[in-house]
Order: sequence, then C-alpha cells, then structure tokens
Amino acid sequence: MTDQTNNYRIGIIGGTGLGDILHDQMHPEDTVIHEPKTPFGPASSPIVTGCINETRIAILQKHGKGHILNPSQVPYRANIYALKMLGCTHVIASGATGSLREDIAPGDLVVCDQLIDRTDGRERTFYDRAAVHVEFADPFCPVMREWLIDAAEDMDDTRIHSTGCYICIEGPGFSTRAESHMYRQWGADLVGMTALPEARLAREAEMAYALIALPTDYDCWRVREHDTDGVSLLEEIIENLNCATNAAFSLINRALRDISTLIAQPSPAHEALNLAIWSDKSLIDRAEIDRLEVLWGKYFPQEIAMH
Repeated sequence: MTDQTNNYRIGIIGGTGLGDILHDQMHPEDTVIHEPKTPFGPASSPIVTGCINETRIAILQKHGKGHILNPSQVPYRANIYALKMLGCTHVIASGATGSLREDIAPGDLVVCDQLIDRTDGRERTFYDRAAVHVEFADPFCPVMREWLIDAAEDMDDTRIHSTGCYICIEGPGFSTRAESHMYRQWGADLVGMTALPEARLAREAEMAYALIALPTDYDCWRVREHDTDGVSLLEEIIENLNCATNAAFSLINRALRDISTLIAQPSPAHEALNLAIWSDKSLIDRAEIDRLEVLWGKYFPQEIAMH
C-alpha cells in the first residue's frame, strides 16, 4: 500500500446486506471494530475498519444491527462525526429508494447528482453555536461520481444511471399517490428517506460524499398492472433489494481497485469550510471550538483556540 493511499479512507454507509458482503471481503488481519464516542452520542452501529483491494475503508450500518432504527431515528450527526474521527476522507452511501421514472427499473443502480429535501425536524448541522454556511448547490462530489461511473463501464449485467435527483422525505410512512405525482412534476427521479441530512453533514465535515441509490420498486405514482397482495409485493421488493445490493457491492468493489482518480483530483468538499465560517472566530466559545475540533480545528489559529 502506497503512502498516498494511506492518506485516504473510504467510509461506506449502507444496509446490513451490503455491510455483510463488504465485511467478508476485508483482510481479516486488518479488521478492527470501533465504537467511537462523539459529541452527538453513539453511531448507529459499531464501525468496522480494514482494507479491500488495498484501500482503507470503514463500514457503518445506517439503521443499526438488525435494522432497528427508522429513518427519522438514525443519528446522522454521530455517524458522520464518527467516520471523520476515524480518518474518512470520502463517503459512499447506499440506500433503497422508490423509482419515480419509468426508465429507472427496480434492480438498477443510480449514481445520484441532485437532492430535494422534504425532511422535517432532523438535526441538520453540527454548528449549533456558530454561523456556518456551506455551499451545497451540487450535493454530491463530482470527483467521486466520475470515479464510480468509470468503474461501472464494464458492468454489463446491471443498468447504471449516471444521474438522478433524489427527493428525501421524512417517513417512515410512504408517500401518497398525489405526493408521488407531485415529486415527478418537481423533477425528482427517486424517493427515499435517508440521504438527508447525511449528505449535508458530510459536506460540513469536509468529506467527499457520493450516493448509490438502489431502486426496489416503482413508487405509487405507477399503478400496478395486476393485483398483488401485500406479501407478494414485499417479496418482490426484497428480491429487487437483494439484486441491487449485490450490484452495488460489485460497483464499489470495482471502484476500490483503483482510487487514483480520488488521489489525483481533490474534492471541492475537502475545503468546504474555507469560506463558510461567518462568525467572528475570536468570539466563538473555546469549549465549542474544542468540542468540534475534529471538524473545524484547522481553521482556528492557535492563538484563537487558546483564548
């Protein structure tokens, strides 16, 4: 492993299925289980670090072991902070979605490029005691998106869409049919429940972030052609999720074989706080500077940090 590669660690946030598959590919002698303490409480699950294809990674199960956390209960701040503490420079997230477009079929993969936020009440910033405004026009790292799309070029067995707008709803209930049609009119291609505030927090933590969406079914805008009972529909969704999960693993595994693109092209996210801290730094409470030192410590001169 080169010295340059050692400077990078890819955080992978996914469901239990993807986490288990990735864990099985890690070098056993390098695997370590972490339960870091953050200012925002514990992460959703213990974080497993190790290597795949000589690339350092950290795996976190978003919904906790056994999928016990619904989307509103996921400790997004603790998760992102914990990955930052463990040295993650980049994050790949994956998550099940409903498709809002005929041409995005269940079992496809989508490397998303845009977001619409319809969540309500979630903690969406680390910086409760300072004015910090990160640029978020393009919520997903363009370098990571290019890297993933390039890795997908020879995946002939899976259809992968290089763009897609993900609308994040609060949940845990699904959309009404009227809402589903409205989201399509707004330009959304997928509907899910977990991309936000996760992507926004990753930007605040100066970590490059990419999202691979896993469509499991068509959202309710599309009337099913035949009657299907609830059990059959659930079985179909689970089958599609398993198919998409395996495809996501294949894509991530291919991408991890060569991270030279990430090394050669620094992500804009890595300097997201450079012009984002609007507060007078000399007036920010020292305890708050120290509490979030992992995130923004480099932007405080020593004389300010010690005031």
